[in-house]
Amino acid sequence: MGEYITVEPGVKLYVEDLNPGSGKTIVFIHGWPLNHKQFEYQFDVLPALGFRVIGIDWRGFGNSDKPYTGYDFDRLADDLRAVFEQKQLQNVVLAGHSAGGAISIRYMARHQGHGVSKLVLIAAAAPTSFTPETAERYLAVNSGDRPNLIRHVTDSFFFRYATEPFREWFISLGLQAAGWSTAAMIRLLRDTNLANDLAAINVPTLIMHGIHDQVVPFAMAQEQHARIPQSRLVPFQYSGHGLFWEEREEFNRLIAEFAG
Repeated sequence: MGEYITVEPGVKLYVEDLNPGSGKTIVFIHGWPLNHKQFEYQFDVLPALGFRVIGIDWRGFGNSDKPYTGYDFDRLADDLRAVFEQKQLQNVVLAGHSAGGAISIRYMARHQGHGVSKLVLIAAAAPTSFTPETAERYLAVNSGDRPNLIRHVTDSFFFRYATEPFREWFISLGLQAAGWSTAAMIRLLRDTNLANDLAAINVPTLIMHGIHDQVVPFAMAQEQHARIPQSRLVPFQYSGHGLFWEEREEFNRLIAEFAG
C-alpha cells in the first residue's frame, strides 16, 4: 500500500507499506540515485515470509516531493524520524543501502536509534564516500547529460551479468530523481565523514558488502565493523554494489534470519 507522509511543510515522502499488521517490520532505505523499487526482489519475498516491509523514497527521489533544499544528513534523518513517528513504527529492523546506509547511520546517531531494534548496512557509503575527483566528474556529467551519468553508475554497480532490459529498468529508477537532488547528494557524499556517527550505534548490526564493490570499496565495511560494537560483517563473494540483487537468495535469507 502506497501513501504520502508530510515530513515538513510542503514536503511529502512516498512510503510503500506491504503486509501491515503482520510480524517483524523491516524498513528499507534505498541508495543514490535510486528509490524504494530497487528492493523489488526483497518486496517479492519477505512479506510472504511473514514480515511487514516498508520502503521509503528520500526527498528528491522516486515518487517523493522534490524540493530544492534539505539535502543534508540531518534533514534526511529528520525526514525518516517523521515517518517513524507518523506511522508509529517501533522495534523495527532498519536496512539502508549505500547512501541510504549513510542516512540510516546518521539517523541512529542523531535520533538515538528511535524505534530501531536492529540495523542492517548494505554496501553502506560510510564513513566516507565519493572522492573529490569522482564527485566533480559526476557533477559535470549530471549538469549536461544526466542519463549518461546514471548509465555510468549502472555500469559500475554489478559484478554479475545483468540483461539489457534489467539495466534499462535500473537506469529508469535513477532518472525518476530530480537533477538538483541528484547533484546535491553527490556533494553531500563528497563532503561528509560519518566516523563519529558509527561509534554511536548501539544496536545489533549486520553489515553486508560485496567484495567486488567498485562504488563503495569493501574496506569501508571493514571500517564500519571495527567502529560499531555489536556488528557482524558478512562478505558477499560474488557481488559488487548490488548484492541485494546479485546474491538475492542469500541476501534475503540472511536478512530474514537477522530480523526474525
